[in-house]
Amino acid sequence: MSEHKGECATSPAMLLAAVVGVFAVPVLMITMIVQLVLSIQAGHVDKNDPRMTDAAVKERIKPYGEVKAIDPSAPRVEKTGEAVYTEVCSSCHGSGALGAPKFGDKGDWGKRNVQGFDTLVKNATNGIRAMPARGGNPDLSDIEMSRAVAHMANSGGASFKPK
Repeated sequence: MSEHKGECATSPAMLLAAVVGVFAVPVLMITMIVQLVLSIQAGHVDKNDPRMTDAAVKERIKPYGEVKAIDPSAPRVEKTGEAVYTEVCSSCHGSGALGAPKFGDKGDWGKRNVQGFDTLVKNATNGIRAMPARGGNPDLSDIEMSRAVAHMANSGGASFKPK
């Protein structure tokens, strides 16, 4: 009988083949799976689709908000009435939301314009009914409020001059 019972003879070549098999086979399988997924996905994306243009994709993935660093000691530049309207007022006055007089609608603005410019500015500055004070932007100055009111009221038939 043999003195080496139950022992298995392994050579360095067999050991090397086992190590390569243990690492190479999973890497090969993963590579094949990734290639399969990529080929399936490539069939689902139409490169000529207008939703896949660079501009459309950038619009979809753009950040929700942005941070602006403002120097508090920098001189403040007053906005025009049109700029204030576009940035703040148009969200309600453009569509007439919550009973807001629509921009350019002489019927909506006519009954308000007879109240006088000062009353309109006071109501816009302090808020009235569903409209918040300063249109919801507390950073607007009195001059900017006056310009915005004049811009909107004048679109409805008035001839106010901002103060």
